[in-house]
Amino acid sequence: MPIVYKEVKLDHGYRIDLLVEERVVIEIKTVDVLNDVHTAQVLTYLKLGNYKLGLLLNFHVSVLKNGIKRLIN
Repeated sequence: MPIVYKEVKLDHGYRIDLLVEERVVIEIKTVDVLNDVHTAQVLTYLKLGNYKLGLLLNFHVSVLKNGIKRLIN
């Protein structure tokens, strides 16, 4: 995802893990605990790309449904 500021486009911006149908941002993690930094990362992607829905997936859990966090912009 490039950064655009005052009509200047920087190609070396942020890297979304997955973008589904140009609508859903999916960020994949494998950490003991999801914290505010991970949430802020997905919210930043949502705001910069003008996307509405984001999913933060943590694969370091015994049951996957316990590692899913849904974020809305």
